[in-house]
Amino acid sequence: MKVKILPCPSPTSLRNPNITRLSFPRKAQPFSSHLPGFHFCKSRSGKSLNLFIRGCISQSQEAVGYDVEISRSDDGNVSSVPSAMVECEKDEEEVVEVKREELAGQSLWSQMKEILMFTGPATGLWICGPLMSLIDTAVIGQGSSIELAALGPGTVLCDYMSYVFMFLSVATSNMVATSLAKQDKNKVQEQISVLLFVGLTAGCFMLFFTKCFGLSALTAFTGPNNVHIVPAANTYVQIRGLAWPAVLVGWVAQSASLGMKDSWGPLKALAVASAINGVGDILLCSVLGYGIAGAAWATMVSQVVAGYMMIDNLNTKGYNAFAISIPSADDLLTIFGLSAPVFIMMMAKVAFYALMIYFATSMGTHVVAAHQVMNQTYNMCTVWGEPLCQAAQSFMPELMYGYKKSLPKARTLLKSLGIIGAILGLVLGTIGTSVPWLFPNIFTHDQSVIQEMRKVLIPYFIAIAVTPSTLSLEGTLLAGRDLKFLSLSMSGCFSLGALGLLLVSSSTSFGLPGCWCALVGFQWARFFLSLQRLLSPDGILFSEDFSQNKPEKLRAA
Repeated sequence: MKVKILPCPSPTSLRNPNITRLSFPRKAQPFSSHLPGFHFCKSRSGKSLNLFIRGCISQSQEAVGYDVEISRSDDGNVSSVPSAMVECEKDEEEVVEVKREELAGQSLWSQMKEILMFTGPATGLWICGPLMSLIDTAVIGQGSSIELAALGPGTVLCDYMSYVFMFLSVATSNMVATSLAKQDKNKVQEQISVLLFVGLTAGCFMLFFTKCFGLSALTAFTGPNNVHIVPAANTYVQIRGLAWPAVLVGWVAQSASLGMKDSWGPLKALAVASAINGVGDILLCSVLGYGIAGAAWATMVSQVVAGYMMIDNLNTKGYNAFAISIPSADDLLTIFGLSAPVFIMMMAKVAFYALMIYFATSMGTHVVAAHQVMNQTYNMCTVWGEPLCQAAQSFMPELMYGYKKSLPKARTLLKSLGIIGAILGLVLGTIGTSVPWLFPNIFTHDQSVIQEMRKVLIPYFIAIAVTPSTLSLEGTLLAGRDLKFLSLSMSGCFSLGALGLLLVSSSTSFGLPGCWCALVGFQWARFFLSLQRLLSPDGILFSEDFSQNKPEKLRAA
C-alpha cells in the first residue's frame, strides 16, 4: 500500500470528473472534540472508492484547509491523483505570491501617519533634556559671561557623559521591542528588572565619580588658559551629579515604554520635569540671584521627578518597575553583546562633540561662550530627529523577525522614515539658523559673542539638515542589530573628524567656523555610510529570500 498526502490551501482545487462527491458541511473544530471533515466519493463506474480527507490540525488545535485524496482501485492498491498534485502546487505558489503583495502593498501615507502618531509625543522626550540646558543657558547668559562659558565644560560632564550610557537606552528599547514582537511578556518583565539594576548601578558609579574626580576632570578639560571658569563649572557639576542614579534609571524606564510603542506616558513625565526646571531657573537665578548654582538645583530636582514618573508609568502597564533583579552571567553576556557595539558608537559620537568644545575652549572666553549657545541650539534642533531613530527601533523588529515579519514592508517603512527625515531636516535647519541670526539677544547681549555666533551659521544649517535622516538610518541598523557595522563606521567617522578638528584648531585662520565644518563632514559621512549599508543587496532589509517562508508540507508514509 502506498499513500501520498497532498497539501492544498484551496478547498476546491481537487477535481476528478469520474467521481461523484458527497460533500458534508465543513467547519473547523477543536481536535479535542471533533475530527477533521471526511468526504467519501464513489466513482460512477463503481470500480474504485475515493476518500477525501479535508483538514489538518494546526498548532492551535484547529482544523485548517488541507485536502488529501486517497484512491483505492479494485486490486487494493492505494494511490493519489497525479493531476491534483500539480494543481495544488500552483495554488500554493499563488497564495504565497498574493500574501507577499499584500504585505508590501501598504500605503506609504498610512505608514507615515503611523510614524507621526508615535514620533509626535516622542519628540517631547528628546526636547526636554536639551530644553533644560537651553533654559539654563538663556537664564545664566543674562547675568554673567563667565558663568555662561562655565556651562560649556559643565554640560560636557553632565549631559554628554550621560550619552555614554545611551547603550542602556538602546539595549532596553531593542530587547523589549523584540520580546514583544515574539509575544513573550514574561521575558519583558525579566529584562526590565535586570536593566533597571544595571542603570541604578551605573548611576551610583557616576555619582561617586563626580564627587571624587569632577574637579580634576574640569581642570584638565578647560586647560590652563581658562582656570577662572573652573569654580563655577564645578559648582554646576557637583549639584547636577546628585541626580545621576535617577537619570539612568529613568532612561531605562523610558526606553522600555518606547519599546512598547508608548510615547505619551514618558512625555507627561518630562513635560512636568521641564516645567519644574523652567520655574526653578526663573525663581532661583533671576529672582533670588543664585546664578549657576540655582540653575543646577532646578535641573537636578526636575530630573529626579522625571525618573520617578517614568517608573510609575511602567507600573501602570502591568509591569513591576520596582522589582530590580541582579543579572546572571547569561544576562550580562546578552546585554554586553548588544551594548558593547552601541557603547563604542555612542562613545565616538560623544567624544567628537566633546572635542569640539575642547578646541573651542582653547580659543578664548568669547569663542567658547558663542559655541555654548550654538551648541545648545544645535542640540535642541537635532533631538527632533531622535524620535525617528526610536520609531525605527520600535516598529522595525516585528517586521524583521517578529510574527508580522515582512522585509518588503520594512523597506517601505524605511522609505517613510527617510521622507519625514528629509523634510524635518530642512525645516529644523531653517528655524534653527534663524534664531541665533535674528534673535541673538535671547542668549546674550555681548556683541563679541554674537559676532562669533554668526560666523558659523552656514555649516550650522548644513549639519542640522542631514541629522534627522541620518538618525532614521542608524535606528534601522540598530533594530536589525547590525551593530558591528555601526560601531566600525562610527569609529571611522570619529577618527577622520578628530583629525579634521586637530587640523583646523592648529591654525588661527579657521577659528570656530573650522570646528563646525568638521562637524558637517562628520554628520554627512555617517549618513552616506548608513545609506549604503541599508541599500546593499546583502543588507538586513534585502538579504532574506521570502520564498523560504512557505508553509511546511505534510508528509506521510
